[in-house]
Amino acid sequence: MALWDRIKQSTQTMQDQLVTKKNELKSGAFRDASMAMCALVAAADGSVDPSERQRVAALITGNDVLSNFPADDLRRRFEDNCARLAADFAFGKVTVLQEVGKARKKPAEARAVIQIGIVIGGADGDFDAAERAVVREACFALGLDPAEFDV
Repeated sequence: MALWDRIKQSTQTMQDQLVTKKNELKSGAFRDASMAMCALVAAADGSVDPSERQRVAALITGNDVLSNFPADDLRRRFEDNCARLAADFAFGKVTVLQEVGKARKKPAEARAVIQIGIVIGGADGDFDAAERAVVREACFALGLDPAEFDV
C-alpha cells in the first residue's frame, strides 16, 4: 500500500474512532486541549502559514466530533494558540503544550486529542516529520506512549 493510501486510511480510522466517542468528549479541558493540538500541528514547522491556518480552521469547524462546541469559540481558541506560536514559537509551544496537558486526567479525552492532531496533520495527505514530532511531544504532555499512535 502506498504511503498516501496508508495516511488516508489511518486518518479515516482515527476520525471514525473519534465519532464513536463524540458523546464522551464534551469537557472544557478536551475543547482547550484539542484547539491547542490543532495549533501545534498547524505550526509544526515553526511558523503558521496563513493558508494552512485557514485550512485547519475549516477542518475544525467541519469536524463532527468538535460540533459539541460553538464553532466561533473553537476558532477563537485555535487563533489564540496560533498567535502564541507565531509570536515566539519556542515559548508559545511551552504554553500551548500546557493547554494540551489539560486533557491528561481523562485517558479517553487525552487519546482523542492525539487522534485529532493526527487527523489534522494527515488531512493534506502528508503527515510530515515536524507534525509527527509535535504530536509525539503532545503524547508526553498527556502521559501517553507515542508508539500507541505510531508517531
